[in-house]
Amino acid sequence: MKQIVLTGHGGPEKLAIQESPDPTPGDGALRIRVKASGINFADILARHGLYPDSPKIPCVVGYEVSGTVDGLGQSVSQSWLGKDVFALTRFGGYSDVVVVPVARVFERPASLSHEQCAAIPVNYLTAWQLLVVMGSLSKDETVLVHNVGGGVGLAAIDIARHIGARIIGTASRSKHAFLKERGLHEAIDYRTQDWSVELDRLTDGRGVELITDPLGGKHWKKSWKALRSTGRLGMFGISVATESGLTGPLRLLPVAFGMPFFHPISLMNNNKSAFGVNMGHLWHETAKIRGWMDALLQGVRDGWVRPCVDKVFSFAQAGEAQAYIEARKNVGKVVLKP
Repeated sequence: MKQIVLTGHGGPEKLAIQESPDPTPGDGALRIRVKASGINFADILARHGLYPDSPKIPCVVGYEVSGTVDGLGQSVSQSWLGKDVFALTRFGGYSDVVVVPVARVFERPASLSHEQCAAIPVNYLTAWQLLVVMGSLSKDETVLVHNVGGGVGLAAIDIARHIGARIIGTASRSKHAFLKERGLHEAIDYRTQDWSVELDRLTDGRGVELITDPLGGKHWKKSWKALRSTGRLGMFGISVATESGLTGPLRLLPVAFGMPFFHPISLMNNNKSAFGVNMGHLWHETAKIRGWMDALLQGVRDGWVRPCVDKVFSFAQAGEAQAYIEARKNVGKVVLKP
């Protein structure tokens, strides 16, 4: 099999294609010939040495794939053989062959391509946890989605539209027209505007009930202040760490120093809450994940879950693909194709 191996910490040149023997599925697992692999910002943080969950270098990252089952372990039903599926992988997704426990595998809807299916697991499950499970968004509320042009952002638009909530998002101006076509009600250009000032104008000074924030550091403080009473702040990333002029783990210092401190008394007095989301720490909650995915797959059938693939790169272009995301050029999911 071919794998994209992270050979060291640094720039995109640290990604290299290597050949390895095909894996054999063990008990309760199956093997997938991969047709598409999803890229997530966690993969980029791992390349920078900023992702503590990443395996030791050299390693193969990647949390999601779509492809065809061609091998079964013991106790796995023969009905899986030959099926088109998509799956959550605990790393190793940048491969053209993966072995995955059957509990993290889902049948591919006929209406979606493999590339679209590779855009579902991490993005839509994260957005579902942020907006529905922990964010408790309702139709009479407003949500602010930071980085709304990314994969999680577009998934959040789909889910918030389905709920019936008002959706405000931050994104560069070149993305605004497309995002409004997708269902965004108000777009804020974070590059030329102070988003908090514009949000204050859009909400008549009230703030919003829910904010999803993958930025980290001092941005979380700013988001916290922009919440209305009963508001919730959902934090799920520290993407600003890659923008620091420092190197290696030192990049985390300004992020750490800028983070807010949530004291129980202030939470009570402000009638606000803050929560964190990390899909990479939910491997033990298989039943929950399958339940959330069942709801999303019903959304595919009903037409409101619309995975958006921005661009497909070959395995040989993995470095370019990550650089494309890091430069905030994508609108939706970026996918690797073996």
